[in-house]
Amino acid sequence: MIGTGTIGIGRSVRRGAGVRAGILTTALLTVTALVALPQSTAHAADTLGAAAAEQGRYFGAAVAANRLGEAQYAATLNTEFNSVTPENEMKWDALEPSRGSFSFGNADRIVNHAQGRGMSVRGHTLVWHSQLPGWVSGLGAADLRSAMNNHITQVMTHYKGKIHSWDVVNEAFQDGGSGARRSSPFQDKLGNGFIEEAFRTARAADPNAKLCYNDYNTDGVNAKSNAVYAMVRDFKARGVPIDCIGLQSHFNPNSPVPSDYQANIQRFADLGVDVQITELDIEGSGTAQATNYGNVVRACLTVTRCTGITVWGIPDKYSWRASGTPLLFDDNYGKKPAYHTVLSALGGSSSGDPGGPGNPGAACTATYTTTEDWGSGYNGQVTIKAGGSRISGWSVNVTLTAPQKVISVWNGTPTWDGSGNVMTVRSSWNGTLEAGASTSFGFTVNRNGNSTPPQLGPCTAS
Repeated sequence: MIGTGTIGIGRSVRRGAGVRAGILTTALLTVTALVALPQSTAHAADTLGAAAAEQGRYFGAAVAANRLGEAQYAATLNTEFNSVTPENEMKWDALEPSRGSFSFGNADRIVNHAQGRGMSVRGHTLVWHSQLPGWVSGLGAADLRSAMNNHITQVMTHYKGKIHSWDVVNEAFQDGGSGARRSSPFQDKLGNGFIEEAFRTARAADPNAKLCYNDYNTDGVNAKSNAVYAMVRDFKARGVPIDCIGLQSHFNPNSPVPSDYQANIQRFADLGVDVQITELDIEGSGTAQATNYGNVVRACLTVTRCTGITVWGIPDKYSWRASGTPLLFDDNYGKKPAYHTVLSALGGSSSGDPGGPGNPGAACTATYTTTEDWGSGYNGQVTIKAGGSRISGWSVNVTLTAPQKVISVWNGTPTWDGSGNVMTVRSSWNGTLEAGASTSFGFTVNRNGNSTPPQLGPCTAS
């Protein structure tokens, strides 16, 4: 998480895919069920929250109370998301600026807004070394223990029954290869046991809320995530109440989505805890950003106990990493390619979305089938269908899993990204489609030993 005016707190080191395996050896109907993205389904959900709900997940956003009065901000939140996390309003300095004196006004505003619209709420965060009021750090050990437990109890009691999951302890482990605990007033004065004590206090305060440990740079298998894993395994063995792990998932080109992201989610789930992606943002733009977002969503959907995703903000301009344009909506609340990829990965349809300024109503959908399969390779076909208006061109991203290679493409013009795994196919002679009309392109793939089906991005119309 990030706080106002605290961008430099350990965030620049690292902000920071799963795919579904399936053997394409069955009949066409079976193959289609495994790999076709249901963008053309007549009743497919057309918002992030609705599509996630159909998958048994939530899709949320971190929100700021002082933005709720902005019409576009509130409208986008209300339309697209079914869960909220307060950005800063539930941190210690906001809720208890002086000892024993609590100020819930801004946090209440977010919770009331969410509840009034049927959204769930994540509580963020109870015990964290940052954004502490000065009086906390000055306490001796006995007073600090009392203050920590009182803070947890008072805050959770105030919101009892209104918060589905709490980040009870946040960022308690160091970066790097040591796997050690981070120096903080809690660690330095109370020792390793403060985390267990915080979770036991939280369970007593609200037995029905999910209790999470949340951290960054734990998205793949590394020394830090191994240390968290060992703690969770120990807690589960000893009956310490812990229900979920939060992976913050801040990514950029230097710290991309790790190749073992899905495997890391799965190993935590195998301990008997839920996994929540709590602060997702991915710096970049265009195809590369969209592909990374799609990989994160598909990894979560593949693991049953990955129960939801929260993006850390709504439009790019309000992101704590605004210069990296890391969110799903641009500065004017326009839906970016990453938005459409996420919606598609969730099984939703954006067929009703406008094609952009100057071409309102232009849209298209794309669906995939395998038309031939001979073990070492296959032919794939993508069907493009125009939406409610005539279009004059289209493009679709097709993502393969290495070492698969496309050896030929017909009825479309392909280009490749730097990885060689993402093929963007644009219309050639078949770009003009009347409303509701269809065309298709095809391609031949050498499997090279990998049977993972291709994944489609959204269809983009012009």
